[in-house]
Amino acid sequence: MPLLTDPLFYALAIPGFILNGISKGGFASGAGNVAVPLMALAVPAPQAIGISLPVLCVMDVAGLRAWWGKWSAREMRAILPAGLLGLVLGILAFGLIPARGMSLLLGGITLVFLARSLWQRFRGASPAPEPPNQAKAWFWGTASGFASTVAHTGGPPLAIYLYPLKLDRAALAATTTVFFGVMNYAKLVPYWGLGLLDTTNILTSLVLIPAAPVGVNLGIWLQSRISDRLFYNIVYVLLAITGAKLVWDGLS
Repeated sequence: MPLLTDPLFYALAIPGFILNGISKGGFASGAGNVAVPLMALAVPAPQAIGISLPVLCVMDVAGLRAWWGKWSAREMRAILPAGLLGLVLGILAFGLIPARGMSLLLGGITLVFLARSLWQRFRGASPAPEPPNQAKAWFWGTASGFASTVAHTGGPPLAIYLYPLKLDRAALAATTTVFFGVMNYAKLVPYWGLGLLDTTNILTSLVLIPAAPVGVNLGIWLQSRISDRLFYNIVYVLLAITGAKLVWDGLS
């Protein structure tokens, strides 16, 4: 069959992509890409990664329409070239790095970042926004581009740089959406060369694409109806869940 027909696969993939869309549309990708680990319960991980890319590209179009012109130009000039460098490194390393090792590394970094944020809150003071830092932008931008290429998990590394800047939430969501939009479209050709976009994967992606605008628009609707403090609390909770899941994947 040129199209996946396993009901379990779709039962996992459809809610996964809706959650991804909510995260992309209103929460600056704070939930990470939950669809890939969910789909990987029913199909091999490389196939889940390949199926995910076209759906993510459609989500990016919906997100760009909502956030066009609201991104931070200053931060984009720093993180976008770094992300493209990470993409090249990821393509060169694709298949060479054990998936468990990558999951453990990214999950550990994410949880350390969250522990730092919680400690600052426990001390009773809200940390002041950190100033932009070119070295940090290049490091975390490259790490995000690399992780996005090998596993669609670039959200946590980018969040480690962007969240402490305390950008306006619209600017944060827009900057994140544009960054990953460029990354995802830049991955199309190398993914095709790696055999991840074969007929079966593309046809399956087409079936799942309607979940993309549903999730993105729901995320946009939710984002405009909550306070800044609640917004960042939700983002941190989503990062905690993602980081714990990545560590679990690395250890299990």
